[in-house]
Amino acid sequence: MTGLREEKKRRTRQALIEAALTLFDEQGFDGTTVAEIAARAQVSPATFFNYFAAKEDVVFADQHLFDQVLDEVFAAARPGEPVAELVPRTIGALATADEWSFPLDHPLTEVRTRLLAEVPALRAGYLLRNAMVGDRWAELLYEKCAPQLDRVEAAALTGAVFGALEAALRQETGGRNTTEVVLSVVDRVVHGFVPR
Repeated sequence: MTGLREEKKRRTRQALIEAALTLFDEQGFDGTTVAEIAARAQVSPATFFNYFAAKEDVVFADQHLFDQVLDEVFAAARPGEPVAELVPRTIGALATADEWSFPLDHPLTEVRTRLLAEVPALRAGYLLRNAMVGDRWAELLYEKCAPQLDRVEAAALTGAVFGALEAALRQETGGRNTTEVVLSVVDRVVHGFVPR
């Protein structure tokens, strides 16, 4: 029974995320209410609040996965692993994790990316969350890759990678696979950054 209950919760959560992002795309973030999101997902507003504290939280529904994926990648990394291998592998794991609400190439991923860039309240939350993930990633990178990188270099590299990723995700890919584009951009950033 527990498995069925968990699957039902997963489906309800996914339905709420899809409904919210679709409505945000159709009528704007500020123009969308929790009641409308719940109605689109065919649940009650009370059910919405069982999953999310506010409509802003839906946009950040996958945030916990960053820590989960980082933990998995760095637990498997060998001490002294080359930075030029570890950073692209980390981004590859993030880009292809099965647990995301949608893959990188999904239209609602594009909606989410646009919202994070254009809605001031979401942008502020995104920058704060990104800073926390970046700080944690930089520390893990330093711990695993020293002396290839010192702490400042590890922080600068993760900042450069995050900046490149954000810029790449906001661009049209011209029909190319988004994951491949992202990994290519990261590879070029890392190889341009890694100290001699």
